[in-house]
Amino acid sequence: MDLTLASAADPVLAGFDDIIDVRAPAEYAEDHLPGAINLPVLSDAERARVGTIYKQVSPFDARKLGAALVAANAARHLQGPLADRGGAWQPLVYCWRGGQRSGSFGTILSQIGWRVARVQGGYKAWRSLVVDRVQNGPIAAPVIVLDGNTGSAKTAILQRLAQRGHQVIDLEGLANHRGSLFGGHPEGQPSQKMFEGRLAVALERLDPARPLLIEAESSRIGQITVPKAMWQAICAAPRLQMQVPVAARAAFTAATYRDMVDDPARVAAILDLMAPLHPAERVEGWRQALAQGRWQHLSEGLLRDHYDPRYDKHRSRHDDGRGQIVALDDLSDLDAATGLVEAGLARMTAGGSSRTADAGPARRAVADL
Repeated sequence: MDLTLASAADPVLAGFDDIIDVRAPAEYAEDHLPGAINLPVLSDAERARVGTIYKQVSPFDARKLGAALVAANAARHLQGPLADRGGAWQPLVYCWRGGQRSGSFGTILSQIGWRVARVQGGYKAWRSLVVDRVQNGPIAAPVIVLDGNTGSAKTAILQRLAQRGHQVIDLEGLANHRGSLFGGHPEGQPSQKMFEGRLAVALERLDPARPLLIEAESSRIGQITVPKAMWQAICAAPRLQMQVPVAARAAFTAATYRDMVDDPARVAAILDLMAPLHPAERVEGWRQALAQGRWQHLSEGLLRDHYDPRYDKHRSRHDDGRGQIVALDDLSDLDAATGLVEAGLARMTAGGSSRTADAGPARRAVADL
């Protein structure tokens, strides 16, 4: 049975016991359908070998070798990962274009007696649905951007808002990056295609009747490019801006970027990249602070002299005055800070017009923690 997907998160995908990607491991690692497991019928080396024979010898010889390799690998999967599957098991199988690899493996599974479905058009068809969703949109729900200069705990507060039931897409979480030169994680980022697939699924699950909260981002998150539909929505959306003193942001940053504190050589390499953008004496001051382990001082200097001017310039292009401002004296209690942001969101969604509504009480509420 061939299955035609209607969307990147088509509910029909949930009706199968396993989604099996039979492509080579390198293809799977770059991107795959959500929840798919990889049971390759050709390894990376085998796929390259068959392709070489196809071009240099003949298609017939390539297909004959490919069939032998597929049969051997299918036997290995049946005796290994699929050994415990019972007679009622229903798998969905796909390859690159829904052709020979998934067809061959599906036939073997069907001959055993399992009810097998195959994705019409394979991964390529699913990928086209993803691209259409993230590039052409539109975003189904009304977008509100959570804004604030670097170190304002936007991601941490966004995550708490999600826990409180708000509709959130965490772009930095999907991209596995904290959004600055210092924002990388040791395990690295997903591929651009995998990021877009994750985003497409998140977009298709939105409730259009509820606001969607997204963190203010640049057009790139590490090595990931924010797709057109999402980027346009971020630029056009009203903003809730958190205003936090630089000292408080520096303290929060120094406390949360522990991976950087544990790897001064990595920080030094990033400072070298930043050096051409700043006066020599400023960079030397940063290097001295690093050498002395004065992380709060270093963080404050980077925020004030590098990140804040760039963030303010970016904001001036996109903030049209429709949002709210929430002033926070510090970030020592993120649950309390989240409550103040939540109150600002309530004013925005209720049509409040004051740009700095309750700024004084907000400062006192956090200062008294």
